[in-house]
Amino acid sequence: MAAESDKVFAGSIPKFYDTLMVPLIFEGYAVDVAALVAGFSPSAVLETAAGSGAVTRMLAPLLGADARYVVTDLNPAMLDYAVTRQSADNRLEWRQADALALPFENASFDVVLCQFGAMFFPDRVAGYSEARRVLKPGGRFVFSVWDRIEENAFSNEVSQAVATVFPDDPPRFLARTPHGYHDVALIREDLSRAGFTDIEIKTIEKQSRSPSASEVAMAYCQGTPLRNEIEARDASLLQLATDRAAEAITSRHGADPVAGKIQAHVIVATG
Repeated sequence: MAAESDKVFAGSIPKFYDTLMVPLIFEGYAVDVAALVAGFSPSAVLETAAGSGAVTRMLAPLLGADARYVVTDLNPAMLDYAVTRQSADNRLEWRQADALALPFENASFDVVLCQFGAMFFPDRVAGYSEARRVLKPGGRFVFSVWDRIEENAFSNEVSQAVATVFPDDPPRFLARTPHGYHDVALIREDLSRAGFTDIEIKTIEKQSRSPSASEVAMAYCQGTPLRNEIEARDASLLQLATDRAAEAITSRHGADPVAGKIQAHVIVATG
């Protein structure tokens, strides 16, 4: 279960997240899921846990001129940042909203979209039930989650490196939350419990690329809630933890630029 601090994307995290994490691991999947959703030709789309707007920026240009696109996130700081990255578009509506208690009428949307957000839901069946409630008959729930941490090179290496700085109490955010919901059988079970009957899951491998190991380390250690865990233990060690992570990535992947495997599940549920 995610800790409360796992859901805190505030302070400088939104900017680090968007400028470093998004190109590193989210952008490639955002391109794919935007094309997938646009292929359904939806007239009304709801995005939950939109974060800094990586998918929003990819999907909005692909939707029809009359489409309605409602973009939501639990964290006002992330949503505020996302708005600054998006050009003016009267099809878009920005709302602070909890994916587990959506402020929308039944059968309002053709697609509910959530890229890499379900791992943070404190009750996933409740979140999926809400997605199903606001979907029109035949509507699609499209979402993605990361595979296990061992299938994601940089996450795994950063997690292990930061643990060496705090051997008695290693920060486990990356394994616990972003990579903590990877069991395909469990995902199917949760969706079935929420009422979905047609569930398609594809596991997709990509390459994560960065100009430098230090940029990867900065992204993970200072652009995610891992930063909250490090600072809660000893804020003065944030830079040391970041440096250790960079060293670990360099030792595994060589001189800059660096590349490592990432892997995620992409799910389409209907019914």
